[in-house]
Amino acid sequence: MAHLLGAESLSVAFVTRTILDNVSLGLEAGDRIGVVGRNGDGKSTLMRLLAQRSAPDSGRVTKRRDVSVGYLDQSDVLDGDLEVGRAIVGDQADHEWASNPKIRDVMGGLVSEVDWHAKVSSLSGGQKRRVALAKLLIADDDVIMLDEPTNHLDVEGVAWLARHLQQRWRPTEGGMLVVTHDRWFLDEVCNHTWEVHDAVVDDFDGGYAAYVLARAERDRMASVVESKRVQLVKKELAWLRRGAPARTAKPKFRIEAANELIADVPEPRDSLALSKMAMSRLGKDVLDLEDVSLRIEDAEGAERTLFDKITLRLAPGQRLGLVGVNGSGKTTLLRLLNGELQPSSGKFKRGKTVQTAVLSQEVRELDDVGDRRVIEVIEAEKRVFAVGGKEVSASQLVEQLGFTNEKQWTRVSELSGGERRRLQLLRLLVGEPNVLMLDEPTNDLDTDTLSAIEDVLDGWPGTLVVVSHDRYLLERVTDTQMALLGDGKLRDLPGGVDQYLELRNAAGPLTATGSAASPAVSGGSAGTTSEAELRQARKDLTRIERQITKVDAQKDKTQKQMDDAGARPDADFEHIKSLNARLQELQAEIGDLEGQWMEAAEVLGE
Repeated sequence: MAHLLGAESLSVAFVTRTILDNVSLGLEAGDRIGVVGRNGDGKSTLMRLLAQRSAPDSGRVTKRRDVSVGYLDQSDVLDGDLEVGRAIVGDQADHEWASNPKIRDVMGGLVSEVDWHAKVSSLSGGQKRRVALAKLLIADDDVIMLDEPTNHLDVEGVAWLARHLQQRWRPTEGGMLVVTHDRWFLDEVCNHTWEVHDAVVDDFDGGYAAYVLARAERDRMASVVESKRVQLVKKELAWLRRGAPARTAKPKFRIEAANELIADVPEPRDSLALSKMAMSRLGKDVLDLEDVSLRIEDAEGAERTLFDKITLRLAPGQRLGLVGVNGSGKTTLLRLLNGELQPSSGKFKRGKTVQTAVLSQEVRELDDVGDRRVIEVIEAEKRVFAVGGKEVSASQLVEQLGFTNEKQWTRVSELSGGERRRLQLLRLLVGEPNVLMLDEPTNDLDTDTLSAIEDVLDGWPGTLVVVSHDRYLLERVTDTQMALLGDGKLRDLPGGVDQYLELRNAAGPLTATGSAASPAVSGGSAGTTSEAELRQARKDLTRIERQITKVDAQKDKTQKQMDDAGARPDADFEHIKSLNARLQELQAEIGDLEGQWMEAAEVLGE
């Protein structure tokens, strides 16, 4: 493969520590590289150096003379005085860019809802981010570097971007470098992973799933990484091997070694035990919305219906993930559940023992304690906390979520955005709520911190509601998903996020071209399976496996209910009969899903 660019002996040091120390690496044609590491370890610094946007203290970056590099920074670099259209396509006339299917696809995927004639300065932060990304993607750069491209994108936008990057070049052409905390996205688009840590860069084959496996093996064999971090990595590995996201890009190598490594790792959470604990803390009633409608005023002062007779009943210990299009009311739904808003019509019922806590997107709740230190904020709430059936001190819990002994004595006002989010989540948890609502909790967090938060949530026995565009997080910490589709309705998603994307695609075209989001692959001969068909088959396997797991759990639950009912002296035979009928329905559904699984596996030759 052709060499695109490289780095020789890069070193960068700040006042207090070394960020990169004698790092050498290269980017070849066909490389799709995800960059991971803890916040502050130098991911963005490395990308800026490779893009030649900053200079190292020593070493050099080289690239072929004919190689062009497109770079998406985290900061706002657009001219605020320009209109959106001109900021993206420059001086091109409408008929010029509109005749280019690639540009139309980018427009439809990223900025279809942005006013074409609005000044860039009038846009929200998320809209500016989409405009900047669109401007980058319509160019024909040989290498593109993306620093947190999924920030401000919803689930649909992230899925579109993944498709675009998968289809942007032929497999042996182009190069990509991406810094992101979105683990699903890393697995979808990357064939290599660079981990930046301790001033060095380690290279791993494959996306995030392969990286977790390789890192767990590295840590075990080297025996140099602290035991807590190893356990977190092993637990993450157990999830990847056992759980729903059997990722399409996950290489099926060293499976026996992986199984041996996680043989003694428990399941991420005991749902039955947690449900029983939640029942004891919450009682039968939690939060109920029944036939609730909500009418609001839009920016022009006109009234519109945001929710139209929706019903949502949260059960003790339920773990619910919410997805939806921008403006569909996800955050507003959390405010209704928290009692901050009253519905226009319908009923809202709150259990007597319910104690809610909400992690907001802005985390402004910490503004009042800006002059206090991290450990002081937590200890003011509580000094001892129960995690997974064990008691830990406030200091231990703070350390578990990435605050070292030194960081624990940092003033809140000096924390980064990701650190503030971690601290506020801890503050909420130590208050021991029994209903926890998280609004886009992954913003500004690295993958290690996300794993630590998921580990804490695994042992938390209350009712959990998560609004997020992070598919990996939703599948990891929630057991059921629902969607707001922008039509005022709330929809169950037994098929998870994949079903949501199917519903959105069926509701209308996702691109400005008016065509389906995934273009048909032509040119294949009869009897030949196209790459598109293979990708779809892999996705179908993942979706069907998740559905089988859920239906099988329902079957086991129904079987137990039937056994318990039959063991009673005053057995209700009509009830037993209805349970048996339900059992037969579930068994038939499993049989149908297994048939679908076999069809998808046959396409893949498995």
